[in-house]
This record gives sequence, structure tokens and C-alpha cells, in this order.
Amino acid sequence: MTTFALIGAGPGLGLATARRFGAAGHAVALLARDPQRLDDLTAELAGDGVEARGFAADVLDIESLTAALYAAGTSLGPIEILQYSPVPRADFMKSVLDTGADDLDAPLAFSVKGPVTAVNAVLPGMRELGRGTLLFVNGSSAVRPNPNVAGTSIAFAAESAYARMLHDALAPENIHAAQLIIPGAIRPDAEHSSPDVLAERLYDIHAERDGFRHYAEPLPDPRPEATP
Repeated sequence: MTTFALIGAGPGLGLATARRFGAAGHAVALLARDPQRLDDLTAELAGDGVEARGFAADVLDIESLTAALYAAGTSLGPIEILQYSPVPRADFMKSVLDTGADDLDAPLAFSVKGPVTAVNAVLPGMRELGRGTLLFVNGSSAVRPNPNVAGTSIAFAAESAYARMLHDALAPENIHAAQLIIPGAIRPDAEHSSPDVLAERLYDIHAERDGFRHYAEPLPDPRPEATP
């Protein structure tokens, strides 16, 4: 059995993707900062017959993230699929004119150092397996910079560049890196962006291995409506 490792485990998209990959026969490693949340999620997944275990880690702490992924691979089986989808902090959301150099330290650590750390931790195991999938989940500011959320716009763009380079560099090794852009809010009643629909989409990206960037739904037209 191989492992699906989810960085940014939560009760919405995280739980849905854990269920989907668990239903496909993978063990599930849940990574998040809150041990109580991890206990609740693993209990819920156990009720669905999914083998899951929680590993407390902070993506801003390279050592804890590396240790958690190592423990996950050792205890559950080699990590075949890694999903990086933690939710950015509210203080990343300053406007561009209110953003100073120091304000970018945490967003860049979150969206660049975190993914680089995670990939470097799981890549040796994927190479031993001879296959792997790296899934990066971002909002629309990754591809359309938003001056109201400068921190995530800058950091997500850097994460996108890193993921794209991985896509090209690792394809010959049968390791597929892909990005899913979710333009709007994730809601249970959303046609294209409900947790269950997105989980199925992420599983399809893993299984079909077709292209780098995918969209949950088309980006809204940024142009203002024409006045009469």
C-alpha cells in the first residue's frame, strides 16, 4: 500500500480528498498544526474504512514538516501522492501598497519554502517506487495577481513557477506535478467547487496525468461591465 499525504488537512477539501484517495486504496497521512483537528479527521476517516493517521506539522517550520513526512512514509508506506493545500493566513492579505518587504517573509515561506521542503522529503521515495504525483492547490491570485491580496499573489506566483519547473523536470521519471486553480470559494453547494467535486477532480488529475495547470472553473472576466 502506498500513501496519500495531505498538507493542510481540514474538514472541507482536505477531508474530501482524503476520503477519495483512501477509497482508491491508499493509506492517508494528514498533516496540520492542530493535533485535535487531526484526531477528529482520522476518527471520521476510520468510520469510512480509510486507514489514516495524523502528523502534527507547521509548514513554516522546515524541521517539523520534514520530520512529519518522514514519519508518515515510515509508518504508513511510501508516499506516492503529495497534496500541498494549506490555507493562507489572513495577515497575508494586505494590499500591495500596504505591503513591505518584511510582510513577504511568511507568505514566501508558506508557499515556496514549504512546498520545496515537502517535495524534497517525498521525492526519494517516489523515485524508489518509480512513480509519484505532486498536487498543488491555489486560488486565482496564483495566475491573476490581485492588488488586494499582494502576499498570496506574489507567493502563489512563485509556487506556480516552482511547480511548473517540477512538472517539466520530473516527467521523465514518471513523477507528475500538477496545479489546480480554484477561482472562487469552496462551498458544499457549488457546482464546480464543492469539496467532493474538487476531490474527484484532484483524483482525476493524479490518475490521468494530463498537463500541468487545471482550473476548477473558468476565471471570471476581470473587465467591468460595459455601461450603456
